[in-house]
Amino acid sequence: MDPALALAAAERALRGRPDAVVLVDGRSGSGKTTFAAALARHGALLRLDDAYPGWDGLTAAADALVDRALVPRAAGAPTGLRRWDWAADRPAEALRLPPGPLVVEGCGALSRRAAAFADLRIWVELASPERRARALDRDGEGYAPHWERWARQERAFIAREDPVRSADLVVDGRRFAQALFGARTGDVHYPRRP
Repeated sequence: MDPALALAAAERALRGRPDAVVLVDGRSGSGKTTFAAALARHGALLRLDDAYPGWDGLTAAADALVDRALVPRAAGAPTGLRRWDWAADRPAEALRLPPGPLVVEGCGALSRRAAAFADLRIWVELASPERRARALDRDGEGYAPHWERWARQERAFIAREDPVRSADLVVDGRRFAQALFGARTGDVHYPRRP
């Protein structure tokens, strides 16, 4: 699907209910963060990059998203998701999710359990060579030694959860017009990992 059409659909979903949830998932470098950043003016933005407990934490963050953020939020209770301090390699402060529309972005956002809490589920698709080039351009060569380690977790998550099947929209990451989204890749928030 064309990113502009997907963006319009996501904006409608976020305006559709006062506590709407939009999940944006895809593999590293696919463009999901750029896409989600374009939605930030319509609701709070939770980036799973802030919640992965280290380089081996994709599954833990996907589970914590549901158990400590989406379930409590749906019940009107405080959330208990914690930010990960990448520099200190330990948990940091709680990530407080304000009431109102919410965009969740990151690898692992579109698990089957999380999908049940979403008003719209988006998968951003892009081939591996271009994803890798984008990710290294964005995060620098410091990410290069971790690329395959992270990719193994992505493959395992995809095999287990089949996020494409849960997606309402599959967005073509090759067709991102950066002018449309108001930011060049790399100009949006990416935590600097060690």
